[in-house]
Amino acid sequence: MGPFFRINEQIRVPEIRLVGDNLEEIGEKVGVKIDSGEVWPTRRVVSWTDKVNLDLVEISPKAKPPVCKLTDYKKFLYEKKRKQKEMKSKAVKTVLKEIRFGPNTDDHDFEFKTRHAKNFLEEGNKVKAYVHFYGRSIVFKDRGRDLLKRFVKELEEYGAPEAPLKMEGKRMIVIMVPGKKKKKDSD
Repeated sequence: MGPFFRINEQIRVPEIRLVGDNLEEIGEKVGVKIDSGEVWPTRRVVSWTDKVNLDLVEISPKAKPPVCKLTDYKKFLYEKKRKQKEMKSKAVKTVLKEIRFGPNTDDHDFEFKTRHAKNFLEEGNKVKAYVHFYGRSIVFKDRGRDLLKRFVKELEEYGAPEAPLKMEGKRMIVIMVPGKKKKKDSD
C-alpha cells in the first residue's frame, strides 16, 4: 500500500494553500482568478472540483495552511509512483564481493585475486577479503594477517579498509570500500 493522500471532502481544515500549474485554466472554468500559492477556503475549492472534473489533493498536510493541488487523483498517484521508481533506479546499489584466501596462498594466486579485487573496487563494489583457517592452520594467524595487510597495501589506490582486520570464528576478515582514485602526477 502506497502513501495515502486526503482528497476532496476528506480535507477538513478551514483554509488551504492552492498550488499547481493548471490554475489559470481552472480559474477560467470557475470564473475566478487563481494564483499559485494563494490561500482559499477549503469548501469553496471543493465546490469547484465538480465543475472542473478534478480532485482536490492534499500534498503537504503538515504545512500551515495545508498545501493542496487540483488534479486527477489517479494520474497524481501514477506520477508519484513513477517518480519513486525513477529515484529508486538511480539510487546507488553497492554489492559486496568476496575473495577467499588460505593462510598458505602462493604469490600467483594472490596476484590473480588482487587483480579481481581491483576490478571490483573500480566498478564501485565493496570487497570482503578473508583468510579461512582450516583445522590446525589456525596457529598461522600471523600469516593470514600479513597476507591481508599486503592485500590492503596492494589496493590502497583503489580503496580503503572499512574497519581494521578482525577475526570472526575461523576467518580473518577485512572489508575494502571503493575510494576516490588518485591521479598519478605526470612530473
